[in-house]
Amino acid sequence: METLQYLLSGFGVALTPTNLAVAALGAFIGTVVGMLPGLGPINGVAILMPLAFALKLPPETALILLAAVYMGCEYGGRISSILLNVPGDAGAIMTAMDGYPMARKGLGGVALSISAWASFIGSLVATMGIVMFAPLLARWALAFGPAEYFALMCFAFACITGLMGDAPMKAALAAIIGLSLSTVGLDSNSGVYRFTGGDVHLSDGIQFIVVVIGVFSISEILLMLEQHHSSDGLIKVSGRTLFNLKELSLTWWGTVRSSIVGFVVGVLPGAGATIASAMTYAMEKRIAADDGHFGEGDIRGVSAPEAANNASAAGSFVPMLTLGVPGSGTTAVMVGALSLYNITPGPALFSQNPTLVWGLIASLFVANVMLLFINIPMVGVFTRVLRLPNWALVPGILAISAVGVYSVHATTFDLMLMAVFGTAGFLLRKQGVPMAPLILGFVLGDMMEQNLRRALSITNGELGILVESPISIGLWIGAAAMVTIPPLLRLLARRRHAPAH
Repeated sequence: METLQYLLSGFGVALTPTNLAVAALGAFIGTVVGMLPGLGPINGVAILMPLAFALKLPPETALILLAAVYMGCEYGGRISSILLNVPGDAGAIMTAMDGYPMARKGLGGVALSISAWASFIGSLVATMGIVMFAPLLARWALAFGPAEYFALMCFAFACITGLMGDAPMKAALAAIIGLSLSTVGLDSNSGVYRFTGGDVHLSDGIQFIVVVIGVFSISEILLMLEQHHSSDGLIKVSGRTLFNLKELSLTWWGTVRSSIVGFVVGVLPGAGATIASAMTYAMEKRIAADDGHFGEGDIRGVSAPEAANNASAAGSFVPMLTLGVPGSGTTAVMVGALSLYNITPGPALFSQNPTLVWGLIASLFVANVMLLFINIPMVGVFTRVLRLPNWALVPGILAISAVGVYSVHATTFDLMLMAVFGTAGFLLRKQGVPMAPLILGFVLGDMMEQNLRRALSITNGELGILVESPISIGLWIGAAAMVTIPPLLRLLARRRHAPAH
């Protein structure tokens, strides 16, 4: 009952006219920022943070604004992912796997509307989880050390086997390429430059946005030009922009499952939406089995990662508020915003500043509803992008991609690197090599290496630390099952259907 009273008082804060207006503004800005490749939630929050402080907004109002921008970016990232096959951020990579094929079939509006609904459910489930389980989950998250995080990363890679389909070697090759790219740059442990070829532009490593824009956006442009030349594969647009009851029932339980998994993963500092969306996509693909068409435009392949993506974003507030440990890069920026107001997040925050904490939690409910009502009516507007002819669409995608890449370091080297990755991505895709494992390998590679080296430094190189805790053992068993069970099932299925001699 005490929690309910706090939550009601939080709604009293979130529903004031000023905070409502701020939440609506943040939700809209976040959606726009999220749909632009290269910006993402970290940049959106970082851009508005000085503005919020300069306007002398109260701390709870400033935090509500930044949280609304964060949630809006998670919604907006799916738009370019579905319509253009250009993920707005790493969490939207899995959405493109089936969202873009749906758009090519003329179901872009359906994909956008079901993703908005799944995002709403994911954020709603996660925010309810914050209310009910925040202190408990924060204590659980403390049990994760470097060894447990390394096992979690390996488990996430094992889940990629769900994306491999009938070409596991090609997907494994893509993942290895991604892992290799993640090793370029300064080694944070030794201070040695690795695989830079003596080029100062690579000293900070290869930027995520350069890789993702190259292998997704530029390669997609090349494919579009090829299809246009052959008069094949042009995108159709249907009149339907909303999902129906059959599609809702098909995706409902997968959306709920993915929301729960996404929230739990989001609670782990640093794990993030990338792992959550990959795990849930693989999970739903396994559950669908022969009944699904994942990778070809299955609506469940859109709803599951979107629910997990947004649930993970909301879940990242748990360690920030209860432990003072940012759960994601975006919440790290928000911790910086709190420091501007001389507020230190942590266990004492709930008792010392309940107005701010519960006002923020209540605002997540409010912003989530606002985002649903902003995004669903706008589906028809978004899908008009697909009506553009290729001669207008291709230069537009190229311009957005180039601006997104150039904005990172303001150097033409990144543009040339983008072109190289785009050409390589085009050639790999022509050979049937999937791009999602490559991006996931690139995103998770650095975290895997850092956690492995930290774990081994604790024991002076003894590998036993990787299998000491029950959490690690459970994750290793899960990873082994993910790798071995699907091939065995496929082998048994082939034997069962083989003609008798």
